[in-house]
Amino acid sequence: MRFRRWSPTPKCSVGLLVGALCLLAPHGMPELASAEGVKAGDGELLYNGIRLPREWPPRLTKTSKADARQPRSVPYLEHPPAVVPIDVGRQLLVDDFLVEHTTLKRTFHYPEKYAGNPVLKPETALELNRGELPCATPFQDGVWYDPADRRFKLWYHAGWFDGTALATSTDGLHWERPTLDVVPGTNRVLPVEGHGQRDGCAVWLDQATTDARQRFKMFLYERPEDRFGGRIFTSPDGIHWSGGQRTPLVGDNTSIFYNPFRKKWVYSIRNYFWARARAYRECDDLLAGATWDKERDVVQWAGVDELDRPDPRILALMPSAETIRAEAERIGKKFDELLTKYRSDYGDPPQLYNLDAVAYESLMLGVFSIFKGPSNAIASKLKQPKITDLELAYSRDGFHWHRPDRTPFLACTHEPGSWERGYLHAASTICCVVGDKLYFYYGGWSGESPKRGGDLYAGGATGVAMLRRDGFASLDADAAGGTLTTRPLTFHGRHLFVNLDAPQGELRVEVLDDSGQPLAPFTLANCQPITADRTRVRIAWQGADDLSSLAGRRVRFRFHLKQGSLYAFWVSPDASGASHGYVAAGGPGFNGATDTVGKP
Repeated sequence: MRFRRWSPTPKCSVGLLVGALCLLAPHGMPELASAEGVKAGDGELLYNGIRLPREWPPRLTKTSKADARQPRSVPYLEHPPAVVPIDVGRQLLVDDFLVEHTTLKRTFHYPEKYAGNPVLKPETALELNRGELPCATPFQDGVWYDPADRRFKLWYHAGWFDGTALATSTDGLHWERPTLDVVPGTNRVLPVEGHGQRDGCAVWLDQATTDARQRFKMFLYERPEDRFGGRIFTSPDGIHWSGGQRTPLVGDNTSIFYNPFRKKWVYSIRNYFWARARAYRECDDLLAGATWDKERDVVQWAGVDELDRPDPRILALMPSAETIRAEAERIGKKFDELLTKYRSDYGDPPQLYNLDAVAYESLMLGVFSIFKGPSNAIASKLKQPKITDLELAYSRDGFHWHRPDRTPFLACTHEPGSWERGYLHAASTICCVVGDKLYFYYGGWSGESPKRGGDLYAGGATGVAMLRRDGFASLDADAAGGTLTTRPLTFHGRHLFVNLDAPQGELRVEVLDDSGQPLAPFTLANCQPITADRTRVRIAWQGADDLSSLAGRRVRFRFHLKQGSLYAFWVSPDASGASHGYVAAGGPGFNGATDTVGKP
């Protein structure tokens, strides 16, 4: 597993730049209307103790272009709740929301790409696209594990701007193309008739719906001749789709996701403000919310900031300063202005290409697709794909994103001949939980076209990368050891579990009262030391069967760790260790959207 170390800076929360309200006429970049108002909060109380402001989503005021690329703070990290309830999900250590004090060091981790990649590549007539722009890849689209028939299902972009198709798998690694009746002899799920050229897409398995006809939902960006925009479809089986309600004007690669913590559907809307960015529209019902007033219902949301740096490998493709100066003299332009234009064409500054999200355990997990360049025109001339790397972000209120690590989680190879040379796209559903691992599905592009030789939109295929469950970040100790003391917590469960990597080390835990004193019998001396490398291991104390006597009481946990890494902790009502948190796009063994099974 690849990783690098990072020392936490609890008071430096880097966040977001936000996009425009309107695709064609942006209104300005945002600033929080009132930091004090956000701190006070008198709106909805969330599951984790965060109190939202009365106005939600936040209506952000305009600011200058110079200020737009400044990193934004995350209100709930600047002003965390006095007490954090932890009844929902595994408690991840990706930020300091749960941390009052620690001497441990935070490490961010990165997945291993599957040796058998690509797991799906262009092979059928539909995918080969007559040799022009072949692709068989999630262009966001979606990968789900469907508990109804116990199969992985992958909706994907088959042939550039051509088909939306379905593949299935029993293990998430080996995929089959079922022969369907939508277009006989193919695995298309949308017929050719009645549809324009498809672009971005997002497919969602709605496990909360009571209408079996709407179990699957799809947002599809189509390019008909008369107008561009999104359409919403529903389906009982993910194969036969109906509806097609149009949304207002949006940008391509707009997508959708569901926030189950607040029971809200979200349209993640591509828009532009100096560069590609995102606007936000939330609603209770995806179909009813497919119409909106952009001034009333859509708010500026997310973009890049000055911590997102250009890729020097792409800037190196730019003509030399001498060449640009000569061109400026020849066409009668100022050198500085032309140099700025060239730098922009080659990815300086970067842009936010996509923002996809899914509920994972106790938070929203986001993927920021960061566009590094070159521009469409330059990439077309070079006959190679654009570069978009994928970075992770985390949100505990569903709107503000914490991006503590700007190292790509999944990166383009830049290598000619590589199936993932450039233009990476995360599946809109981000990951599945498979045993002790997370499977991240993504698309990559080689730029190879049988007929054209090369093209920025040719050669899309599908890959998967794997990470330890909860393995985004750990807090680590060396042989000398260290401690982690949480903020005040409350719970109603009975059993404390941890995700721990310490086969040569040791973990012990004590429970403290509100004044910081150990609560007998949950003392350090009574704790049975744990030496293990397991994603689910129970903590026990001599003299106590479980933690039920502390249910509802305000306490702190203090973890004492030597030579090991702590990834997560949680208090389960079950001896199985079921977290009752969300499991992203599902996985084998889960019966629904949450972990209700744990492990015997």
